[in-house]
Amino acid sequence: MARLLRSLIFVPGNNLRFLEKAKTLLGDIVCFDLEDSVPLNEKDSARNLIKKALTKRSEYRAEVYVRTNSPVSGLIPDDLRQIVQKGIDGIVIPKVNNVKEFKKIEKLLVALEKKRKLKPIELIPSIESAQGVVNAYNIASSSKRASFVVFGVFDLLNDMGIEYTKQADGAKHARAKIPLDAKAAGKYAMDAIWQDLNDETGLEQDCIIGRNLGYVGKSTIHPNQISAVHRIFHPTKHEVEWAEKVCQAYVKSTKKNKGATVVEGKMIDEVHFKRAKALLDSVRDI
Repeated sequence: MARLLRSLIFVPGNNLRFLEKAKTLLGDIVCFDLEDSVPLNEKDSARNLIKKALTKRSEYRAEVYVRTNSPVSGLIPDDLRQIVQKGIDGIVIPKVNNVKEFKKIEKLLVALEKKRKLKPIELIPSIESAQGVVNAYNIASSSKRASFVVFGVFDLLNDMGIEYTKQADGAKHARAKIPLDAKAAGKYAMDAIWQDLNDETGLEQDCIIGRNLGYVGKSTIHPNQISAVHRIFHPTKHEVEWAEKVCQAYVKSTKKNKGATVVEGKMIDEVHFKRAKALLDSVRDI
């Protein structure tokens, strides 16, 4: 289904200035971070800052996600209690090792949504360990909430005891496997970050490799990386054609004073229309 998933940029949740700046970012997803970029003694502060930022969701141009802490940290219940509210589009769970971990978190999310009368929130697994790579297909296919999976190369290499290089030789098999597993599960895959902020040529080459492996977009850590990522992960012909169908059908439906409609057996509502329109706008901007 037509949707812009070219870039996901991580924004430290403990930095108010960065959270404010994220309102203007042109990434497809801004992801407020509670994990790696936030020291343990600042977790509570970061949760509060993110909670306040979510109340201003309309001021952000991109979709807004939050990355929690990892399942093994024991901090996810506290994270979810603070961040699950109106204004959040999705939640990224880092270092998911298996389906059991992921479904346990989904159960907590469902309970909070029911209590707070919220619509279902996307729940995105990040694959960052040897066990996670082996279980990637099962994880990706375990929940309808997971429309895509994220690949995390640095923690995978650490788990394998392999030193990082720009070529990430030790992660080649895992990097190739994850988009295959995601596709088999009917999901998208988001590639890992490029660490060197001064090497734009390397970033572009890495994006090309990722796109050729089947990734639809890339995680980023700095606003300056977004334009290069968007240039390479442009929408496919099939995605553009689908977006056109969605927009045409939804506009026709609204003219008849109807909201949701159906396109090729799939329910289409305002959210799908906005995503499809954004995709078409991005193509016109190229």
